[in-house]
Amino acid sequence: MGKVTFDISMSLDGFVTASNISPEEPMGVGGQRLHEWAFGGEDQRNREVLERGLNATGAVIAGRRTYDASIAWWGADGPTGPARTPLFVVSHSVPKDTPEGGVYTFVDGIESALKRAKEVAGDKAVNIMGGPDIAQQYIRAGLVDDISIHLVPVLFGSGTRLFEQLDNEHIHSSKRLRRSTLLRQLI
Repeated sequence: MGKVTFDISMSLDGFVTASNISPEEPMGVGGQRLHEWAFGGEDQRNREVLERGLNATGAVIAGRRTYDASIAWWGADGPTGPARTPLFVVSHSVPKDTPEGGVYTFVDGIESALKRAKEVAGDKAVNIMGGPDIAQQYIRAGLVDDISIHLVPVLFGSGTRLFEQLDNEHIHSSKRLRRSTLLRQLI
């Protein structure tokens, strides 16, 4: 069985989105800067990091907010594009307009989403993607094996912090996270 991973880009000051999120700017104003390391620039090594991650992923889990904010860009193929990796969306309801032939399955609850994703992924990883809310739910439940953070050299000053809503207790690898990995991407 593959690992459960959470992979995200974050600003130096701990934000995973910039401020002023809107339908036109789902990452906040200037927030796309967090993804430039993978899709822009001249350093092929960054693209290789992204492709290795995609090739190792057998299923993806996202929250409903991430789905709603991203579906216009993802289309029927989902965030992995032509790879068409199945995406399980944790949601209490199914939206009325979903792309025909899309890779999306709507599941009520993090445990049932993970169970279904693991069945589909087989020996490959299940990647939890999206915002801090869904990540924190999986971290609190002790269901994440690896956390990868691509630290981007930008300071937002405000926006959505990755770990702001976690409990005040320490979460040690021996208690809830079996292993934690920090990837630094400097562009």
